[in-house]
Amino acid sequence: MTELYQNVSRWFSANMEKAESELHYDSPFHLLIAVILSAQCTDKRVNMYTPVIFKRFPEPSDLASATFEEVYGLIRSISFPNNKAKHLIGMAKMLVSDFGGIVPSEPSELEKLPGVGRKTANVIASVIYGKAVIAVDTHVFRVSRRIGLSDGTTVEAVEKDLTEGFDAELRGIAHHWLILHGRYVCTARKPKCQECGLSDLCREYRLNNLVL
Repeated sequence: MTELYQNVSRWFSANMEKAESELHYDSPFHLLIAVILSAQCTDKRVNMYTPVIFKRFPEPSDLASATFEEVYGLIRSISFPNNKAKHLIGMAKMLVSDFGGIVPSEPSELEKLPGVGRKTANVIASVIYGKAVIAVDTHVFRVSRRIGLSDGTTVEAVEKDLTEGFDAELRGIAHHWLILHGRYVCTARKPKCQECGLSDLCREYRLNNLVL
């Protein structure tokens, strides 16, 4: 790791020893549902609705046989309910038909599922199966570029930099470090730089404050 990655990892290890998903789930299948629902929606809001969804659809076969109207009715207060209802049913049907009802562990296999992009695939592979991959969402993208961990202008470029920058055993937790830091400290509109323990390492903070 470069000196910056080492210092960032050291600070997070000391100050955010426990970092994990804020989505509630009780199985790989239910985490997959929650992550799909969380696209452009807060984890807090998703967690309000998933208990009923999980109870109604404990297994992929249950969701695969559901009607669009039934699923839509359960998620209509979550962003983009039309598309997400279609994706959830399609995802469950493919899990049953192509994967024996088991959520696959490889990102490339996960990305075949309806509603599952690279970010969602990497979340599942990392959180459930411990794969050494990093999911890049808006928080990870923003924080990585502000600190100077990446100069990438695309999600793929930032993911590549972070994958190369963090040691394999740190990638899973690094994903959560950056998400939580972006969610509560390094926010999009009004970052709390004065409260941030990484400000002395942060490229954007130094540039904005002429710290050499």
